[in-house]
Amino acid sequence: MRGYVHIYTGDGKGKTTAALGLTLRAVGAGHKVFIGQFIKQGEFSEILLLRARFPEVTIAQFGRGCLIRGRPMPEDVALARQGLQVLREAAASGCYGVVIADEIHCAVSAGCLEVESVLDLIAARAESVELILTGRSAHPRVLEQADLVTEMRAVKHYFNAGVAARTGIEM
Repeated sequence: MRGYVHIYTGDGKGKTTAALGLTLRAVGAGHKVFIGQFIKQGEFSEILLLRARFPEVTIAQFGRGCLIRGRPMPEDVALARQGLQVLREAAASGCYGVVIADEIHCAVSAGCLEVESVLDLIAARAESVELILTGRSAHPRVLEQADLVTEMRAVKHYFNAGVAARTGIEM
């Protein structure tokens, strides 16, 4: 079976959630899934569940768990580059039916990764691998290489009214 490249981008909520939904569908169909998360770090509710109940899912985090404002710290860049190498190996191996690069577009726009490295990841994947790239501000050159692009658009969000992220809903 041929794999495709999906991009979930935009300023609306739901990019990672969509990738996690695809994870459940893929595992239900007997596929192994690799999830690599850029910038993020932490035992969020979905991470706890996947690690506890889904041995078919491998999760790695390549971040310090904080927003990057301005120039990234050298540690942010190093973690992102290491993560990209791990993802490239997972995508090229053919061992996984689905490989997810969560928040990779944010890593590019923050200056932790170059757009060329994302294009190299796409080119390096095994033909059978479904590659999912998430995050705000997907680069136009990456969008051109995708087979499917979904843009999440913020219409209204309770965050703007001061509601903090809630366990089980946003984290």
